[in-house]
Amino acid sequence: MAVTTPQKRRPTLDEVARVAGVSRAAASRAINSSGNVSRATREAVARAVRELDYVPNPTARALATQQAGAVVLAVSHHDPELFADPFFAQIIVGVSAALERTDLVLMLVLADSVHGRSRLERILRSRRADGLMLLALHGDDPLDRLAGKLDIPVVYGGRPLDGEPRWYADADNRGGARLAAEHLIARGRRRLATVTGMLDTDVAVQRLHGYREALAVAGLDASRTAEADFTEPGGHAATQRLLELHPELDAIFAANDNMAAGALRALREAGRSVPADVSVVGFDDAPVARLTTPQLTTVQQPVRQLGREMARMLLALIEGEEPTPLILPTRLVLRESS
Repeated sequence: MAVTTPQKRRPTLDEVARVAGVSRAAASRAINSSGNVSRATREAVARAVRELDYVPNPTARALATQQAGAVVLAVSHHDPELFADPFFAQIIVGVSAALERTDLVLMLVLADSVHGRSRLERILRSRRADGLMLLALHGDDPLDRLAGKLDIPVVYGGRPLDGEPRWYADADNRGGARLAAEHLIARGRRRLATVTGMLDTDVAVQRLHGYREALAVAGLDASRTAEADFTEPGGHAATQRLLELHPELDAIFAANDNMAAGALRALREAGRSVPADVSVVGFDDAPVARLTTPQLTTVQQPVRQLGREMARMLLALIEGEEPTPLILPTRLVLRESS
């Protein structure tokens, strides 16, 4: 009776990637000479291929060479007017600048509804995009859960409220808010209040933490808070509530400049002089900070650079590299409101 010799199992692409120390997508691009791959990645994959005696599957190889030629910037928001906001506009400018050296097209997707998320998932699962950037996540955001299921590079602009993703670019929100509060305290203010952003976002929570840290060090009461929605009307309404509850307040830190502009309007309507009666500090250094009366002291974050670094990080991942998360510095800009 003839003896059948067991057929040797063929090594897989996943095994090649593991031996090379790169992602599966990077190994595929290196093997198929598709897309941008760093020299170090290409050499590591070549060594792994030789070591494992890996032979690519012809069908899979044909599919792998079909690059989408696009990346997606998905925002957890439903209002198209969002992109008129200077913050998001500057993010887009920064992302676009980083993509100029490539042939990749930028797709913008609003994904704060079931329809928007379904559309985004169809785009990504049909391989019409080579990478994804996520921005403005709220709470237990479905976009964060979707990102965990994808086999494409994902970079976060800012962090989700719970947990820390592997790749993200963010501003030093906590440190910047601490600078703002320390500045108000150094100006002799002792009855501070804050208008927070939406507390289901990490950016608002981090800015509140930084504010409270500064007040704790100074031994001051940090209980005067009102939550708003990062808009001028929201800041106006929140400041009205603060004035009703705490008429003695002598300083306000607003977690962005739009809300700070609303605070200035509410203070003016209440007959409070800025900065004589109440000092006001915002966050972002958006164009509105130079248009208010008085002009707004604020914490500057490098918004355009944030967009640029998000895109650079995504490009590095697409090229098979392993970038590290990045926190960009913030600084205080002194103007007339404090």
